Amino acid sequence: MVINGGVSLWWQQLGSPGATRPPLPGSTDADVCIVGGGFTGLWTAYYLQRAQPDLRVVVLESRFVGFGASGRNGGWVTNTVTGGRERYERTHGRAAAIEQQRAMNATVDEIIAVAQRAGIDADIHKGGELTVARTAAQLERARAWASSEAAWPATDVRLMEAEETAARVGVAGALGAAWHPHCARIHPAKLVAGLAAAAERLGVVIHEETTVDEILPGQARTARGTVRAEHVIRATEGFTARIRGEHRTWLPMNSSMIATAPIPQEVWDRIGWQGRETLGDLAHVYVYAQRTADDRIAFGGRGVPYRYGSRVDADGRTHDRTIESLTRLLRQFFPPLADVPVSHAWSGVLGVPRDWSSTVSLDRATGLGWAGGYVGTGVATSNLAGRTLADLVLGRDTDLTRLPWVGHRTRRWEVEPLRWLAVQAIYGAYRAADRSEGRGRATTSALAKVADLISGH
Repeated sequence: MVINGGVSLWWQQLGSPGATRPPLPGSTDADVCIVGGGFTGLWTAYYLQRAQPDLRVVVLESRFVGFGASGRNGGWVTNTVTGGRERYERTHGRAAAIEQQRAMNATVDEIIAVAQRAGIDADIHKGGELTVARTAAQLERARAWASSEAAWPATDVRLMEAEETAARVGVAGALGAAWHPHCARIHPAKLVAGLAAAAERLGVVIHEETTVDEILPGQARTARGTVRAEHVIRATEGFTARIRGEHRTWLPMNSSMIATAPIPQEVWDRIGWQGRETLGDLAHVYVYAQRTADDRIAFGGRGVPYRYGSRVDADGRTHDRTIESLTRLLRQFFPPLADVPVSHAWSGVLGVPRDWSSTVSLDRATGLGWAGGYVGTGVATSNLAGRTLADLVLGRDTDLTRLPWVGHRTRRWEVEPLRWLAVQAIYGAYRAADRSEGRGRATTSALAKVADLISGH
């Protein structure tokens, strides 16, 4: 029987804590109020309190820390520049785009270093990221991507042919792959729980079960009271649409995951995956996976990509047909798993800006700051955002505050039903493109190119 929901496998392994910290007891004052107790909010609080221990930093979380994407993701700490370096090259020049990439590379190692320093055991293993090609069109994209990456420093992408790919991990039908070293596997709930505890040891105050309804200059309003602060930081990612005035800021995109029961060693002997790289593919509706510390496979992808009106789920429950579809795809990737049961399934939302590019910003006139729009790459990017927000709040001029994503703005999403119709059309086109390529098309389907154009991806 598949355990469906319950936030995520990750939280269930830690005992699904629910709210363990007291809610806001009433109106209060702080120096910095952070709305959202996920990675972005907690990293920001952690670095602020480390830099200036006398600051009064308050974090408000609607459920419990890590309830959202931070406790449900695939556990990839990767160096991806969300939206692509080329966008920053056009707006800020090539040197600035290179610095953004170098900052993301360094962020992977920064997270590992903080975990070691703070005594956080998050099952971290830096094995790199392996992206396999299972069709001729995917292989064409892998070669094009590797060639493009080679034109940039600090990317370190290496193309692998079928034989070397199979020696790494036994993905059925893999024609090749691309690999780079700047990615680590983690247990998301262990990292977010450990980070919250580390922030509290420094003096950060966290209130759970405290939903912020409205953010205004100098205040975060809740039904339990108002926190007044010089700086108010919005760190709500896929739940941003719930805040008054932010309904069209970022689209909450759904992503779903399944996990197997622990896999017997004789099956691992057939699959390989000894390097425990994170694993993805080059489909348009792509998958992402990891070999967990307890020898499961956690395997994710898109199910129902968007709920009308920017609605989000309550406890991570996902559709039965999504579980069936991901299970079928998992066993296509790994035929030796035919008799290994799927034990858990869950879903979560990630924040998608209209141009698919993340941002970190602070308006000095109002004291309002925000970060997010990670489109699924937030485990690492949120750390860079937290360090950058800390520098911005403290008025520091640093290498981080000069990165090209700082202050990036994008237009808002369309009103309903246009937003819902657009997402359905885009993902319908991507799925059709994958089917066409799966039937033998050797080049990228025109449907996918049109979907990229419409989506702004």
